[in-house]
Amino acid sequence: MNFSFPAIGIIHSCFKEKFGIPRQPGLAPLATAQLELLPPYNDWDALNGLDGCSHIWIQFVFHANKREAWKPKVKPPRLGGNKSLGVFATRSPTRPAPIGLSVVKLESIEEVDGKLLLNLSGIDLLDGTPVLDIKPYVPYVDLVPEATNSFADAPPKLIPVEFSSEANAICSEHRQKTQINLETLIRQVLQQDPRPQYQQPEPERVYGMKLLDVDVQWQYPASESAPYIVVTSINKLPPAM
Repeated sequence: MNFSFPAIGIIHSCFKEKFGIPRQPGLAPLATAQLELLPPYNDWDALNGLDGCSHIWIQFVFHANKREAWKPKVKPPRLGGNKSLGVFATRSPTRPAPIGLSVVKLESIEEVDGKLLLNLSGIDLLDGTPVLDIKPYVPYVDLVPEATNSFADAPPKLIPVEFSSEANAICSEHRQKTQINLETLIRQVLQQDPRPQYQQPEPERVYGMKLLDVDVQWQYPASESAPYIVVTSINKLPPAM
């Protein structure tokens, strides 16, 4: 059987590309997005009562997934990229139906220039993501304290993040202009270590990601103890066309 679903909205996210997006929601609390409801779903009546919820479920489409064919087994990056699991035992975007599900914090609902917007935080959503549905998070049934997952039994180990003096200066300037704590946002994202675990970083290699309106670049200096990240530069992105 095949079904088709309308997109009820679209995500305007701080994440402008896939690399660097936290692998789960809630890992970077300062990561924000706006969910713009599209006609005819941009109706205040459809949101009546939602302002009483602190968190909501977002069902969305992995629209940037380039791989069309699904496979019964995938190699999750957090398991080193060399261990296979059944696709239904993972949250891989390469699925029979490329649908994702995230629980995010609902900060507020507002109407701006005729657009009905849900302000979200703790997101793991790419800019431009189509949204299929919104559902309220219900703590007494959605929270299962005794639940277990032997392959993901603990949050990822955080990696220390340092900033060059130049990067620190850009963060301070950015906060003065926008009131956004760019340094903390970058730290929350990078401390999850975006690279696959099987990848051994070379100290001279420069990694980068587009976040908000900047291009963040970092390196993994050689270390005899534990790896760490140094944010080397932050550059302003050209205005979107």
